[in-house]
Amino acid sequence: MRILRIIVLAFTLLLALSGVNPVLAQDQQPQPAPQDLFLFTRYPVQEATIGDPVTIRLTLGSDTTPQIVRLAVRDLPEGWNASFRGDGKTVQAAYVAPKSDASLDLRIEPPENASAGDYRLTVVARGSAREVTLPIELILKAKEKSSAGLSFKVDLPMLRGTPDTTFRYNVTLKNESDQETPVSLLAEAPRGFLVDFRLSGQSITSVPFGPNESKSLSIEVKPFPDMPAGKYEITVLAQGGESQATTRLVAELTGQPKVGLTTPDGRLSGEARIGEKTAFTLIVQNTGSAPARNIQLSAVPPAGWTVEFEPKQIPELDSNQRVEVTANVQPSNQAIAGDYVVTFVARPDEGTSESTEFRVTVLASTLWGLVGVALIAVAVVGVGMAVMRFGRR
Repeated sequence: MRILRIIVLAFTLLLALSGVNPVLAQDQQPQPAPQDLFLFTRYPVQEATIGDPVTIRLTLGSDTTPQIVRLAVRDLPEGWNASFRGDGKTVQAAYVAPKSDASLDLRIEPPENASAGDYRLTVVARGSAREVTLPIELILKAKEKSSAGLSFKVDLPMLRGTPDTTFRYNVTLKNESDQETPVSLLAEAPRGFLVDFRLSGQSITSVPFGPNESKSLSIEVKPFPDMPAGKYEITVLAQGGESQATTRLVAELTGQPKVGLTTPDGRLSGEARIGEKTAFTLIVQNTGSAPARNIQLSAVPPAGWTVEFEPKQIPELDSNQRVEVTANVQPSNQAIAGDYVVTFVARPDEGTSESTEFRVTVLASTLWGLVGVALIAVAVVGVGMAVMRFGRR
C-alpha cells in the first residue's frame, strides 16, 4: 500500500508539472515594444499607366505619444507631382493619437511623357521625436491601344463670321468598336451661343451607330446678335457606353456695323409746301461693333418729288458715333395738300442697309396764297370803283 501511494503521488505531481509548463512558456513569450510612430501601406508596389494618376492608401499611427506628423516625398522624379489628401482636402501634416490610426491618401501624378519602367520613391513622416520612412515602387506601363472607341474628324474646325452668321461645321463621327453603340452628343459653349446637332437636316441629341460605322453630322453654332467680336471655343463631346471622343471648334466673330436713321427729337414727321424745298435734319448713327464705311444716302419719294442730301455720302462712321445730315425735300408742283410718305435709306459698304419712313404733311404753296390775296384785292378794288362810278348816277 505504501508503494501504491508513492506511485499515485508521483503521478499526480507529474501531471501538475506538465500543466504548469505551457502556461509559464506562454507568459514568458516576448511582446512587441510600443512604437511612438509608424507608417505603412498594404500595397507598397503598384502598377500604373503612363499619364494616369495613382492613389496609395497610407496608415499613420502612434502607440505612445500624441503628435503632429509632417509628410513629404523624397526621390520624386522630375516632372512628377505628389500630394497628400485627407478627407478630400490637400494636407501636409496629420495629427495622430495613441491607439488611433490616421488614414490618408498619397496621390502621385506621372506626366504624359514619362517613360515606362520601375520608379522608386520614399514617403517620409516626421514626428516630434523621430522620423519614419516608407519605400514605394511604381511600375509604369504604356497605354494599351484599344480598337473600341469613338473618333471625330472635322473638316474646318475654325470658322469666321459676323454675329448674324450661323456657323456650320461638317463633322465625321466614327464608331471604331465591333459592337452597336448608341451615342449621345453634348456641347459646352460660351454664354451667348446656341449649338444644334443635325443629321440629314434633322435636329438630334443622340444617334445609333453600328459596328465600325461612320456618320456625317452638321454642328450649327448660332451667336446672339449682340455678341462682341473675338474668338470663342466650343467643346463637343460624343459619348457611347464607356467610350467617348471630344473635339474643339472655334467661332471667330468679326465686328459688324449697324446703321440707324432717326431725327434729333425722334419724330419721323414734318411739313412741306407744294413746289417748295424744305430741309429736314436726320441723324445717322452706327450702333454696331465695327466702323461703317462709305454710307450712301438715298430716298424713295412720291412721284414727281425731289430729295437731296447734304452730304450725300459719309466716308466712315465709327462704332457708337453719330452725325447729322440734311434732307432737302421738295414736293411736286402737282401735289395736293395731304400726308405723304418719304423713305430715307442709309446703305454702308458692309453690313445691312437701314431705311426709315418719314411722313410729310403737304400744305398749299405760299405763292398761291399771295395770288389769292392779290385776286381778292383786285376784286375789292373793282367793286369799289364800280360803286363809285355808278353810285353818282
